[in-house]
Amino acid sequence: MTPACASAGPSLTAPNLPGPLPMEAGGTLDGGDKWVEVQWRRSAPEVVVFANLLSDAECDALMEQAAPRLSTSLTVDVTTGNELLHAARTSEGMFFERGESDVVQRVENRIAKLLHWPIQNGEGLQILRYTQGGQYQPHYDYFDPAEAGTPKLLMRGGQRVATLIMYLQSPEAGGATVFPDLNLQVLPVRGRAVFFSYAEPAASSLTLHGGAPVLAGQKWIATKWLRQHIFA
Repeated sequence: MTPACASAGPSLTAPNLPGPLPMEAGGTLDGGDKWVEVQWRRSAPEVVVFANLLSDAECDALMEQAAPRLSTSLTVDVTTGNELLHAARTSEGMFFERGESDVVQRVENRIAKLLHWPIQNGEGLQILRYTQGGQYQPHYDYFDPAEAGTPKLLMRGGQRVATLIMYLQSPEAGGATVFPDLNLQVLPVRGRAVFFSYAEPAASSLTLHGGAPVLAGQKWIATKWLRQHIFA
């Protein structure tokens, strides 16, 4: 299944979750400073593909500002709540502070308007660069309640409840975002974004996802994680 498929029906986004207004795919939604196209949508779980969330100039600016600060990407150690290197994730990355630059603030404002979620309830934008062979094996973005490190992670804004992945640069081949439980892959087209929410921090959310290996070229993405409460 690809984002070219027809919508699976109207959104079932819960009132306490981020998400765009209910509508069928093929329409546009108000992002505040621009209208954003809904290319594909399904419910239960809520997954939305936006076709033009970012402009070429915004993609270039985010990559340019991030490039000097990239370092080997880390993952969360679920037993301690700290960060560590993990073979499942092969990329370079960095985090912007919220509102750190004009382009970061503009994109954050657009996301907040589009997804009806306060800016302060989001982590800073994370920029990632995947070179040839780079990938991120399937995983969940929520913090597992059964893990010892989760209480520490929840202190900074509560549980993660949604993810937005924005594509800043398309690789020459490979690099799709895959959802194994949904038989879905989203191709990493520049300016496009995929949003998904998870009402419960459990596998039943069907939000297992990963970044397929980049086969040629480079893939750049910007990820925004949304929290239950103010992230500080």
